[in-house]
Amino acid sequence: MSQPPNQPKLTPQLCFNQTALREPERPRDTGTSRAFDPASTATSSTAQPPRPIYRRPIDADACQSFKHRVLFPSWQSRSDLLNYCAGVATSPDPDDPDHLLRQSEDLKARERLVDERLDPYSARYFPQEARTEALANLIRNERMVESIIRNRTWALVGERCENLEGDYEKALDAWRRGDGTAKAELKSVTCIIRRSDLELAKE
Repeated sequence: MSQPPNQPKLTPQLCFNQTALREPERPRDTGTSRAFDPASTATSSTAQPPRPIYRRPIDADACQSFKHRVLFPSWQSRSDLLNYCAGVATSPDPDDPDHLLRQSEDLKARERLVDERLDPYSARYFPQEARTEALANLIRNERMVESIIRNRTWALVGERCENLEGDYEKALDAWRRGDGTAKAELKSVTCIIRRSDLELAKE
């Protein structure tokens, strides 16, 4: 069973670490408690070939557990990080190590003598990008990448969980509000009641 990644401590230093920001932790696989049965791979010449594992539908309860305990918490953790770093990108950055260097370059550019007749490119000056500006651009890119990843992941989950409905944004919002958990509990209770009714009817 996969486990949700641990939530990293949100700090400005984490945001400015582009490697960590670009490579988020995804749900990790911790194996399965079910032992492997070699007989499960044996097929006779008359038997139908087994359905590929990646196409076999998953039990509804297992799907619900995966979405609510692993997938959605992982997405929420990623959203929290990107939202936090977006705030860092628009905040003052007094600890920027290149701040003094940019000030020095700006001063040199203002004092430089420009003669476009001798050098038409002498008037051009491209100031060094502040790390908050670079972070803002990175956050925009990461949000687009995250959207693509979530759409593809949700499509794959939909193939395995055949009763999946709606897009991932609506499902994630419902999970945030607690609607998904409440519906799952209601469904579980309903199944128990129906099972009890069937047992009483048999008696």
